[in-house]
Amino acid sequence: MSVSHQLGARAIAARVQSGELRASDVAQAHLQRIRELDPQLHAFVELWPERALQSAAAIDRAQRSGQTLGPLAGVPVAIKDNLLCQGQISACGSKMLERFVSPYTATAVARLEQLGAILLGRTNMDEFGMGSSTERSAFGPTRNPWQMSHVPGGSSGGSAAAVAADFCPLALGSDTGGSVRQPAAMCGVTGLKPTYGRVSRSGLVAYASSLDCVGVIGRAIEDVALGLQIAGDDERDSTCAKRTVPNYLQELDGRKDLRGIRVGIVREFEEATGDEGIKLAVRTAQEQLRACGGTIVEVALPSVKHAVATYYLLASTEASSNLARYDGVRYGHRTAHTRRLDELYEQSRSEGFGAEVQLRILLGTFALQKGYQDQIYGQATRVRAMLAADFAYAFTQCDVLASATSPMPSFALGSKLQDPIAMYWCDALTVPASLAGLPALSLPCGFAVERLPAGLQLTAPKFAESLLLQVGSVFQQQTNWHLQRPLS
Repeated sequence: MSVSHQLGARAIAARVQSGELRASDVAQAHLQRIRELDPQLHAFVELWPERALQSAAAIDRAQRSGQTLGPLAGVPVAIKDNLLCQGQISACGSKMLERFVSPYTATAVARLEQLGAILLGRTNMDEFGMGSSTERSAFGPTRNPWQMSHVPGGSSGGSAAAVAADFCPLALGSDTGGSVRQPAAMCGVTGLKPTYGRVSRSGLVAYASSLDCVGVIGRAIEDVALGLQIAGDDERDSTCAKRTVPNYLQELDGRKDLRGIRVGIVREFEEATGDEGIKLAVRTAQEQLRACGGTIVEVALPSVKHAVATYYLLASTEASSNLARYDGVRYGHRTAHTRRLDELYEQSRSEGFGAEVQLRILLGTFALQKGYQDQIYGQATRVRAMLAADFAYAFTQCDVLASATSPMPSFALGSKLQDPIAMYWCDALTVPASLAGLPALSLPCGFAVERLPAGLQLTAPKFAESLLLQVGSVFQQQTNWHLQRPLS
């Protein structure tokens, strides 16, 4: 039987489990589509065809022998270049690690394979997750499947573009300040950043340890819910929450409308949404939530105006510490042009890191130096606590928040590279949830202009992923924006 590249994760798994489809045929079909179309997009930095086909063959043998298959049996999945996979290169979009072979597998990736998923390869990203466009990769930019001259968003732009182009029905990304949700919005797909600690960070290369989350990108809510079964406690990650993981997919079926759900509209988020096309699409989506039975209430987050500055200070300070290990001595790029130890450090890091990474390391190091630590870093931590308190109060008035995901649609390649501040403001609506450690979901909700998608962001209290997915599922059943596709 021929395999449609438009099948979702849930449909593929069901047909592989029943024997209607062979996992080998599914893998071959998706690998072939990637080979044909990815040279234009550059969503992947490396394919793993041998690994994928071996995994698929093992699943087919298990199915023929009557073994019980996992809930993701035969589903092709892509993983971001900063998630370790034993025996494979994990470069983080950087020359610093372009030859680094992972010594073990990230917990999230290992759990995917335990669930029956087939790993296709690693996707492109902004170097070490530092960017909002996937143009800051050492291996070249990724393009948006909806409009090739535009960015897919970042830093998980490769994963979002891969799902949008039907290279795979599911992909993993990482979200530090919006890096799953923002590219999901710009590529017209569905992306979830879970509660901090809901999914293990073991094997996720650190950028900002108090903010980094492994997230899931899919075309439809049901596929994201299926992929989120990677959640759960992990002894290798001390920040992982010791909480029972619900069956997110089963819980979707329990809600048919939004009666009893209070949807909060944040006035500060509306003021920060600069693009008129995005505003119109999101307001229409908010009215659709009302039409589904939700009650619309207005809430305020007074300290959110400080979120971008707070985020970039905190993330940069943590990055300056986390990236100090890449010195040309222990591992990572090592220069061949010096013999003195101090020059070895300086030259290896200058050659291995790109300009944006160097900028953030310098910013973070400055903020942590003696005499400035409390004045800058300490103040940022206090603002972060204020923001978390604002969210907590808002959730006494509503159950979920609904806003735009990105204040602007996808922009032209190269148009913001020389203006880092303008690039940072692309994250203005996503960093607040990251600072507060809250789960947030981006859903396609229309188009800002022709062929440039708009995203609706839903935010909920900690560990309320089931509620987010249920609200998102009701919305998608009523609108079908997630069924729109950029490529035939």
